[in-house]
Amino acid sequence: MVRWRTITGLVAAALIAVTGGSLAAVTPAVASGNTATPFVVGGTRAAQGEFPFMVRLSMGCGGSLYSPTLVLTAAHCVRATGANTSITATLGAVDLQSSSRITVRSNYVYRAPGYNGSGKDWALIRLATPVTSLATLPIATSTAYDNGTFTVAGWGAAREGGAQQRYLLKATVPFVSDAVCNANYGGDVIPAEEICAGYTSGGIDTCQGDSGGPMFRRDAANAWIQVGIVSWGNGCARPNYPGVYTQVSYFSSAIASAAASLGG
Repeated sequence: MVRWRTITGLVAAALIAVTGGSLAAVTPAVASGNTATPFVVGGTRAAQGEFPFMVRLSMGCGGSLYSPTLVLTAAHCVRATGANTSITATLGAVDLQSSSRITVRSNYVYRAPGYNGSGKDWALIRLATPVTSLATLPIATSTAYDNGTFTVAGWGAAREGGAQQRYLLKATVPFVSDAVCNANYGGDVIPAEEICAGYTSGGIDTCQGDSGGPMFRRDAANAWIQVGIVSWGNGCARPNYPGVYTQVSYFSSAIASAAASLGG
């Protein structure tokens, strides 16, 4: 079964325990017939400050700090475009229970126009208060970096069906061609809009709770650049089923336009 990489209500209690708080909008607005599933399987713990742009969202998704006021995430993590004060973003700490973590409420959600559960899996969440103390994550505007080895990170499950994590985990995954990925998924991948990464043998992947988080790599200047958004996959870290990510470069103009309209 193809599954989103978000969490379901079954693991909400575990996430509340991890964060030491409460959940708003626990169940994301996923497409009918799909259940939520993603976190980093086979990962190692990230160091404090290693990925300052990482964001944890209270509905059980990840995200990246696109600008001081905007978080880039997956469309299937949010509901319709409009005012929304129900989401809490946690930033600035690899430990979700750290006393130094930053928490900010949302005030607006922008979901990709035309999103219907297939492709176009991106969204922006506007924060009520700017976060100016953390580095943002630039997005790829061409396909130049849509290859090689990528880094993924998140607070999702460390195994398929497992609990959410208190500490941020990271892993590296190699690019998988559209042809190979689509052969594995029976043609369900949209080559222009999605990019795949993972190992033929499985074992390392994003999983439940990682949806919306970034897949990124170093650019020519050795700075981090985002090339993907955690979207979906068949289970987690299964052999011959790489993770499927929104291909950021394809949507970069639309994302930038939406961000400008939101003041970010």
